Amino acid sequence: MTPDELLTTTRAVRKRLDLERPVPREVLLECVEIALQAPTGSNRQGWHFVFVSDPEKKAALADLYRQGYDPYASMPRPTYGEGDPRGERLDFVSESSRYLRDRFHEVPWLLVPVHHGRVDGEGVFMQAGFWGSLLPAVWSFMLAGRARGLGTAWTTLHLPFEREAAEVLGIPYDKFTQGGLMPVAYYTGSSFKPASRLAAESVVHWESW
Repeated sequence: MTPDELLTTTRAVRKRLDLERPVPREVLLECVEIALQAPTGSNRQGWHFVFVSDPEKKAALADLYRQGYDPYASMPRPTYGEGDPRGERLDFVSESSRYLRDRFHEVPWLLVPVHHGRVDGEGVFMQAGFWGSLLPAVWSFMLAGRARGLGTAWTTLHLPFEREAAEVLGIPYDKFTQGGLMPVAYYTGSSFKPASRLAAESVVHWESW
C-alpha cells in the first residue's frame, strides 16, 4: 500500500474481525516498535501497551465495556441533514458496534493503551499535551496493524469504569491513565475502501473561523 492508501483505508473494524485466527505476539511487538516512533511531548515516552488474551480478563473487560455501552446506545441518536454521509452510515455503525459489544470477549487480543500520569480535572493545556503524547502512538499501532492484516477499533466506553479495569489488569490507577480498549485481530476479506466523509471545504477555515 502507498501511504495514502494506508491512511484512507484504516477503518474501525468490528464485524470483520477474525475471532478464530490467533495473532502471534511477534506481530504485536512489530506494531509496537513502529508505534514507539510516534511523537511524544518533551520526548517523555510515557506510553504503555497492555495486551490481554486471558479469557477471564477479557470477559471482565468486555463486561465493563457493556456496562458503558448499553446506556450510551440507549441515548437519542444524532440527526443529520439529507445527504449527510454521517446520517447515511448511522444504522450500519450502530449495527456493527452492537456486534462488537456482543463479541468483545471473543477477540484474540484486547489492547489497553496507557499513559503515565493523570490529568483528571486539568485544563485544556495539560489535557492536550497528555493525550497528544499517547494518541499518535496508538494510531501508529493501528496503521502498522492494518499493514499486517490486523483490524482494530478504538473504543472508550469502558472508561467510566476505568478504576475497575485497572484492578483487573493490575494497573496502578493513581499513576497511569487508560486511553481506551481496542480489539486486535486479523480481519476477514481482502481489503477496505475509503469511507464517505464530509467535504473538506465544509470543515476548513482560512485565516479565521
